[in-house]
Amino acid sequence: MRYLFPCLILALCTIGSLQAGTPVYKNSNALVSARVEDLLSRMTLHEKILQLQNREVGKPEGFCSRFNGESIGTVHEMSCDAAECHRIYSELQKYMTSYTRLGIPALTCVEGIEGILQNGATIFPQAIAQGSTFNPALVGHMTEACAREAEAMGIHQILSPVLDIARELRWGRVEETFGEDPYLISEIATAFINGYQRNRHITCTPKHFVAHGSPTGGLNCAHVCAGEREFRSIYLYPFAKVIARTSPLSVMSCYSALDGVAVSGSHYYMTDVLRGELGFKGYVYSDWGSVDRLKTFHYAVDSRAEAARQSLIAGVDLDVDDAYSTLEEQVLAGDIDMAYIDTAVRRILYVKFMLGLFDAPYDCDSAACVRSVHCREHVDIAKAVADESAVLLENNGILPIDLDKYKKIAVVGPNGDKAVFGDYSWSAPSAVAGVSLYEGLKNRAGEAVEISFTQGCDWWSQDGSGIKDAVKAAEKSDLVIAAVGTRSTFLGRSPDKSTSGEGFDLSSLELPGRQSDLLKSLKATGKPIIVVLISGKPLIMQWSKENADAVLLQWYAGEQQGNAAADILLGNVNPSGRLNVSFPRSTGNLPCFYNYYPTDREYGNDRGGTLDTPRLHYVFEPPYALWPFGYGLSYTRFKYDNFRIRCEGDSVVVGIDVENVGSREGKEVVQLYVRDLISSVATPIQQLKAFEKVSLDAGEHTSVTLVVPFEELTLVDTAMKSVFENGDFEFQLGRSSAEILFRSTLTLSR
Repeated sequence: MRYLFPCLILALCTIGSLQAGTPVYKNSNALVSARVEDLLSRMTLHEKILQLQNREVGKPEGFCSRFNGESIGTVHEMSCDAAECHRIYSELQKYMTSYTRLGIPALTCVEGIEGILQNGATIFPQAIAQGSTFNPALVGHMTEACAREAEAMGIHQILSPVLDIARELRWGRVEETFGEDPYLISEIATAFINGYQRNRHITCTPKHFVAHGSPTGGLNCAHVCAGEREFRSIYLYPFAKVIARTSPLSVMSCYSALDGVAVSGSHYYMTDVLRGELGFKGYVYSDWGSVDRLKTFHYAVDSRAEAARQSLIAGVDLDVDDAYSTLEEQVLAGDIDMAYIDTAVRRILYVKFMLGLFDAPYDCDSAACVRSVHCREHVDIAKAVADESAVLLENNGILPIDLDKYKKIAVVGPNGDKAVFGDYSWSAPSAVAGVSLYEGLKNRAGEAVEISFTQGCDWWSQDGSGIKDAVKAAEKSDLVIAAVGTRSTFLGRSPDKSTSGEGFDLSSLELPGRQSDLLKSLKATGKPIIVVLISGKPLIMQWSKENADAVLLQWYAGEQQGNAAADILLGNVNPSGRLNVSFPRSTGNLPCFYNYYPTDREYGNDRGGTLDTPRLHYVFEPPYALWPFGYGLSYTRFKYDNFRIRCEGDSVVVGIDVENVGSREGKEVVQLYVRDLISSVATPIQQLKAFEKVSLDAGEHTSVTLVVPFEELTLVDTAMKSVFENGDFEFQLGRSSAEILFRSTLTLSR
């Protein structure tokens, strides 16, 4: 504790002031609003400005030089292990509450999209995999586990989830999204946030507000083209639902511009819409550097001080970079009204009081950290999410693998011996923190089966010299499992040759490097081939669809990736994931999302041609997805029967009986889509509006009820108002967006 001695005089002054009477802000029985106002009234301008800033926390031994006896708004630490993180934050809050003038604790922040970004924490599947489970309850169960790990480390704010929409598949951050559909995103995100926030000392930070995920050309941070109606109908939809349902205490702004307007400098987006329309009550946390970028990236202002002023007035309360250090001088010079400072500080203090930081700022112990972080229960949850996220895309009957028939299995490909975690995982490229496909197969197959691994080629380059070795391995085997795809690592952990993730965008969605050549060479051996695509985004897999005996998609599936893949390949687990992002036939086939407008496809003969027969529209291929949204195969079969539909108040209620008519247990995702048949403005040909995942034993049946409130049937009209238009609506129930089993049209009015 030697680092505290230089602050002793300040501490004695603080203790002396408390003897005169306990301030209202220190009274845990007082109203939060009263505590905020009391504390705000006691703060100097300098102390207020510090509450609007973030700082990397560093080691306790350097606190006095780093913080100089002053409190700060937020801190982050994303490089040490869980036990050290616990120690740092425990000492930090003691420092903040005991050795600063007013004793204001700091908000401790961390990324938490696939588990807590601290070394040694449980690595859960990436967000794209969470979305493909179509199981919000399981995702909520996962984030409850994440919250336990966060609390044990002393972390209070989670910089997740991502509510961006995966409509531009060249974008590297597709993997951080829950998919292409606004409804699915809102359902998964609601469960994600509620799981974390069941712990009353933790809040989430949905991001990136708003319309960040469809950058021009797929280039990260490029501007987004969207009119006001598309902005409201598509991009704003998940934020509106999630804020209304979960009341997060923080939202992160975005780097990008929407229709040429830098969002982090826009009062319209950050205040009129976010607070005025959506009713957001917490504080806005800037994305890293998004304030400075008003000058350096958008060229909207000519100085860093002006960038800070514009963002503060717009409604960005806390700057993670350094631009807000200019605010104090601007207030003293009369360039910024003090009211803007007070408003932002008030919001941040409100969050700190709401999370209980003033009453128990370092209420955690080292034993809890050891018990909670990466415990057996959490690893099992990671495995369960991985199991339900994998999507079986093709199967000619070879799966599950018959180990009595296939005694020699060659695992080939760059992703065969590496667990790939994705962006915002703590694991560095060189770290060994998870189970690879090769390891998983060895774990599950037993000694009676000979399993070998040959890389064949890497995941990025044009070096094909290793393909001949892969061919030799295949020729000696009974079966080939080819693991191909992308690689991604957290940008802050020195990524090495990433082909996906933040800042790593693709101009072509073909398998990078020589991976396609590898697959074709393996096929030429005549051996059965199973392709396992381990990726953070859809890639062009037309050849695999036509030539492989089976194709299994495994989004980055966390530390249990290999065990989950092996269990599915060997039949220990029945695959139940469904596509949350449609697969294009070619890069030029983009966009290929399922919820398009009628004018975008349905005109005359729009089926497209083939390489041998050019036809209308895309003359050499159909303009439709290779594998559509909601699609996924199983090892069993499900029968749908007794479709029924009725209006009940201001809702439509759909019922269906589902029976497992196969020979083994399985999970089915019942999906309900809606089409507004006649509308004053364009509406999609179908929109997911309800789904339910059910688990049935062989021969078991159940009744599923899906409810669609009229509120889900509204549109944004020509006056940019959300309205319900009376008329005919077609309700489509099926196994995927392309496999509709029942249709019924209702005339609705309200």
